[in-house]
Amino acid sequence: MDYSLGTMEYRFLTIIWENEPVTSMDLVRICAEQFDWKKSTTYTMLKRLQEKGFVENSRSVVTSLISQSEVRAKESRNFVSETFKGSLPGFIAAFLGGETISEEEAEELKKLIDSYRR
Repeated sequence: MDYSLGTMEYRFLTIIWENEPVTSMDLVRICAEQFDWKKSTTYTMLKRLQEKGFVENSRSVVTSLISQSEVRAKESRNFVSETFKGSLPGFIAAFLGGETISEEEAEELKKLIDSYRR
C-alpha cells in the first residue's frame, strides 16, 4: 500500500480517526466547519482515500482501515530513507541541530533503542 498522503489528505483522515465511526453527512458538516469545504469536495477526498485503501464508506458510515500510528510510522521511515539515505543517526543529528537534550530524554531514547534491538 502507498502510505503517502498530501497535507489535506492527512488532515481529512485525522478527522475520520477522531470521529469514527462517522456518517458521511457528519463528515461533510465537519469539513465545512474546519476547511470551508463544499459537500462535493468532501466526497471527492473521501473517494480518493477509499481508492488508496485508507478508509471504507459502508452504508454512509466512514471508518478507517489503517491506524494513525501505522501511517506516521511508514511516512517517517520514508522521510528518513529519502532525505537521509536511511540513516537514523543522520536524521537525529539534523533534528537536534546542535541542541542538547536532558539526561532524562537521553535515557528515554536509550530505552527505546534497546527495545528495538535485534
